Amino acid sequence: MVYTLSYQMYKCEAGLSAAEQRAADVRAGEGAAAVRQVRVSLGRFFRPRRATRPGRRVTGRGAASMRLLSSGQ
Repeated sequence: MVYTLSYQMYKCEAGLSAAEQRAADVRAGEGAAAVRQVRVSLGRFFRPRRATRPGRRVTGRGAASMRLLSSGQ
């Protein structure tokens, strides 16, 4: 919504009604939630990855089969 400059000056001097204040609070909350969501998304994207060496990582099934082989000998 676009208001004239004189109306904007009047509102700045007189303050907002209760309904206008609630609407402004809702808009501010929605904006804050959108900014928070973008920050979380960017944080996930730019998070440093843990350096892992290929071949050094052992899964649970691989570890169990190695134990069985070593205990059978």
